[in-house]
Parts: sequence; C-alpha cells; structure tokens
Amino acid sequence: MNSIIAIDHEKKTTSANYRGSNSFATFMIIGPVCFFLGILFAQFPYDFPLLWTTDEVAPAYLDQLETHLKFIHAAPPLIARILHIMVGTGFLGFFVKLFRPSEANMLFDGAGLILYVIGVGIYITNIVKGLRTVSADIWDAATGKVIEQPGAPELQAGEVVLGREDSLKVLAASNTILALVLVGVLVLQAGQWYAERKDKEEAEKFEKEEREKKVHAGGAGSKKKQ
Repeated sequence: MNSIIAIDHEKKTTSANYRGSNSFATFMIIGPVCFFLGILFAQFPYDFPLLWTTDEVAPAYLDQLETHLKFIHAAPPLIARILHIMVGTGFLGFFVKLFRPSEANMLFDGAGLILYVIGVGIYITNIVKGLRTVSADIWDAATGKVIEQPGAPELQAGEVVLGREDSLKVLAASNTILALVLVGVLVLQAGQWYAERKDKEEAEKFEKEEREKKVHAGGAGSKKKQ
C-alpha cells in the first residue's frame, strides 16, 4: 500500500514512466466525465425552470418532470450497469495515474480523485435517492403534499420528506452541483497538461542555453589555440 501512495520525488514530468496528460489513463478519466456531463446537459432543460427562472412553475410541468424521472429510474438494468462501468473506468484511470505518483500526479490527479469521489457521493446520496422518492409516488397529485405510500423509502431518524416541488428542486440542484464538480475534474486535467507544457518549454530552453554555452566555449578555446 505504501508503494502505491508514496510520492516518487525522482519522477518528473519528462520521465519515461510519468503518467501525465498524454497517457491512456487520462482518457479513462476524461471519457467518463464527459459522458456524465452529457447526461446532465440532456437533463438541464428539465431543471432550468425549477432553478433559473422566477416564473411560477405550473403543476402540469411538475407532472411532466415527474413522469420523465420515473421513466429514467425504471430504465432496464443494462443502462445502470453501463453507468456503473463508466464510473468504475474513471476510478481505474485515477488509480493508474496515482500508482507511485510524481508530485504533479498528487497535485492534479489527487485533487481530481477527491472531486470525483464527491461527485459519486452526490449521485448516490442525492440523485439516486431522489429518483427513488419520485418513483415511490408519495405525493398527492393535486396538492403536492406527502402521503403515506408502501413503496416509499424508509426514513432515518430526523429525516423529513419535502413537498413535490421542493424535492424536485433539490434533485435539480444536485444535478447542477454534480456538473460543477465534474467540470472541476476536467479543469484539473487541463491544468496538468498546461503544467507539463510549461515544464517542457523550460527544459527545451535550458538545453538550448547549455548548447549555446558549449558552442561559445568551444569557439573561445579554438581562438586561444590559434
């Protein structure tokens, strides 16, 4: 375990065994993140009236949104499995990059992994639970008030079920927060690419200066011999 998390201080961004922005593991991170952002973008038209407008939300719209969420939650098991495979692919990409990491890996990939875990936590605790609550159909269609339903999720001590509109707003806000977290993962991966680019430019500049010094030193030595 120590060999996995210990930082290799000798490993630089120019090292042959450095797993940076051009490694396949990076694409294992970026691919799932973009996949999830696409899903959230497709959901955005449904979330927009709940969060980003001041107009009163019509009950008919809430009915339509509730039907849409029930349809998503009742999707075939294959859909959920593909989603979980994509989540696992992202984790695998982070673990590969953080195996005997360099300082750059710990800075960018370590922070990205923390954001990724936060995103998975939001998905499990807010989004999945919200979909289960909607599918349980625990609200009265006319008033939006909570009613007792046999299929409703069991409440823990101190938990309160919100009304239909408030619950749907919480679900929409969770989608927005998750999108911001995933964008943060992409920003960190882009930052890693930029840092590697700057390191490469500095290394090339240093090598060029060293070559020029050797050329000048060689020229001065030949003049002295003459």
